[in-house]
Amino acid sequence: MKTYKVALTRTYLVSIKTENKEQVKRLSEFYIGDCPDRSSIQDRLKKKFIIEDIEMIYNEAEEVLDVED
Repeated sequence: MKTYKVALTRTYLVSIKTENKEQVKRLSEFYIGDCPDRSSIQDRLKKKFIIEDIEMIYNEAEEVLDVED
């Protein structure tokens, strides 16, 4: 098999209750940052692939919206 690299961009909208906007940015970047490999052994055998590595290269909270409770 040949190895390919893919740049994958995702956007999440996460609701967090906390004290201030700066804290919510740090919390979301830290706790939502990592992405595990969710493929199973059966998936890899059936579809003939291996995910060798997942490296987070960008993780920054772009915008914070105030929501009224």
